[in-house]
Amino acid sequence: MNSFIHLTIPARAEFIDIVRLTLFGIANKAGFSYEEIEDMKVAVTEACTNVVLHAYGNSRPGEIEISFELEGNGITIRIKDEGTSFKYEPAGNKSVTLHDKELSEVTSGGLGLFMMHALMDKVEIFSGRGTEVILTKLLGRKEEMA
Repeated sequence: MNSFIHLTIPARAEFIDIVRLTLFGIANKAGFSYEEIEDMKVAVTEACTNVVLHAYGNSRPGEIEISFELEGNGITIRIKDEGTSFKYEPAGNKSVTLHDKELSEVTSGGLGLFMMHALMDKVEIFSGRGTEVILTKLLGRKEEMA
């Protein structure tokens, strides 16, 4: 049976630590390693920071809805806002990489998405009325050595 934990915070930077602490507690109880938890914290912080910086602007306060779903094989974290969306173009079948780019070609917004893809097992982004980022981390999945 899946477990769900929901959290709603103001879309302000000083509240992101609450999300990180909540994630730590949930992931620790689920059996994730310290390194896996730290990776998840970075990815979730990137997603929440994008909301704070881009979704609502200075015109109106907003909220970030975060949900954690514990499944038998891992955790899915949803970060959702109802602010201004952006046009997300997935990489398709290509892997997300920076190896073929010069440093001057990397935009700051693209780097956060790259980090999410690098640190999580699955990243989905939906935009329309607001934006929803869905991050999935599988339990016990170790990167294979090449």
